[in-house]
Order: sequence, then C-alpha cells, then structure tokens
Amino acid sequence: MSALVSTDWLAERLTAPDVRVVDATWVMPDSGRNARAEYEAAHIPGAVYFDIDEICDETSPYPHMVPSAAKFSAKVRKLGLGDGVTVVVYDSNRFCASARVWWMFRLFGHEAVVVLDGGMERWKAEGRPLEDLPARPRERHLTARQNNLLLRELDQMRANLASRREQVVDTRSAGRFRGELPEPRPGLRSGHIPGSLNVPYADLIAADGRLKPPAELRPLFVRAGVDLARPITCTCGSGVSAAVAALALFELGRSDVAVYDGSWSEWGAQPDTPVER
Repeated sequence: MSALVSTDWLAERLTAPDVRVVDATWVMPDSGRNARAEYEAAHIPGAVYFDIDEICDETSPYPHMVPSAAKFSAKVRKLGLGDGVTVVVYDSNRFCASARVWWMFRLFGHEAVVVLDGGMERWKAEGRPLEDLPARPRERHLTARQNNLLLRELDQMRANLASRREQVVDTRSAGRFRGELPEPRPGLRSGHIPGSLNVPYADLIAADGRLKPPAELRPLFVRAGVDLARPITCTCGSGVSAAVAALALFELGRSDVAVYDGSWSEWGAQPDTPVER
C-alpha cells in the first residue's frame, strides 16, 4: 500500500467527511520565508496548519523533538484530527515537513495518514482551488500510543556504533555529510555518524516535486550501500528530511524504518560522540 495520494485523489475527496487535510510546511529559520503566513495567505480548502515547532517537546534543547503521546493527542485533537479519519498531509517545501508529520502520526499509532504527492506546488500548478479562510475544526478524539520501533534516541545510536545492527542513512547533502560544508545551526561539528551511509533527500524527489517512483528510488539506496533487507534508521540535520527517506523506503516496502529524532542537531552538539569526515 502506498503512503502517497495524487492531487486527483484529494480533489475528488476534498469534502469527504472522513478526510482531513493538513498543511505541514516548515522552513529553516534563515530561509527568509514564514510558513505560517504562507498558509494563512493561501491553503488547500479546509486545511489546518500543523506546526512541528509547536507540536513538539518544548523542554528539549533540540529543535522540534517528538512530544509526549499526551501532548500530541491534545494538540491534534484541537485540529480536528483523530480516530476515524484519513489525514492527508501536504507542504510547499518538497516534503518538508509533510513526511515528518506523516511519520509522527504513524509513531503515535494513527496509520490512516498519507502524503499529497507533489504538495502545494503541484496543486497550484494544476489550478486547483485555494482559500485564505481560517480553519474552524471540530475537536476529535485521538488515541495516541507511541510505537517506539519507529523512533531512535541518542543512547540507542551510541549502542549501534558497536553492534552495527542497524544501517544509518543520513539524508543531508553530500557536502555536509562529508564535513566539507558547515552546518546551518551554530555550535555543531561537521561530519557524520561513523559508518553511516549518505542518501541526500533531494535526490529522492523528481523535478516536478513528486517522490520518484520505486524503480528510481531503489537504485539510489543500493548505490549508497544500503541493504534494503536489513534494519534501517534515518537521520539528517534535525529529524525532518530523515522522514523523507523513511517515506521513500515505505514506498519500497519498508514500513519499519526508524528516525533518529535528535539527528545531527543532537549528535553534532555532544562533546564525546565520534564523528567521521
């Protein structure tokens, strides 16, 4: 089963009582863009805005870390998202952070979640309807139960250095992975987790903004040295683009791929974590 839906699919179900649409656009702080303002100016009719910097663990020193199940449930209930509905997530930044929000819903046990392939870019290019009306969702119950098989934390990543039980796929650009380019966040060392493999998330996306088909995705992972039959954990700068790789791997039949939530924002900030360049 695919985790992607087309613009045609969504257009046909836009007013369906069991479908809810979510704008999950997220951008880097230095991008010069304001994702929430863009949502307020124009969004797919009926869409609510999911802010990964708000629905997060605000006590963590690292950006947009996963909240508790109780907080996630309380926040998304108010957005009208919950049991009995299919959540359709999109963004206007090439799967950042629609893939992250897709992964979060699955992490908390809501499997009825899909990503709009091509996102807002394709929706607008096809001349489909937009609105600037504020969403007024009706609160809905959500039963959130965290699936820890989809989440990795620092101590687990440290332990994996010795066991090498899981392959670590890093989705940052090749320059950042090799330590040739500085990290966009201050105070972080450059390089990657020892033994990790580099599959830049941008390589997974076609020129038209849709995810590449499985026949093109599979060779990208294989050429990077990924064994698609073995356990995989994805990492990146802060746990956002890692979810794009998790989505791509889902399309290749791997529904068990985990995301290292802290990613390089956490690993690169530690004084004692080993780094390869």
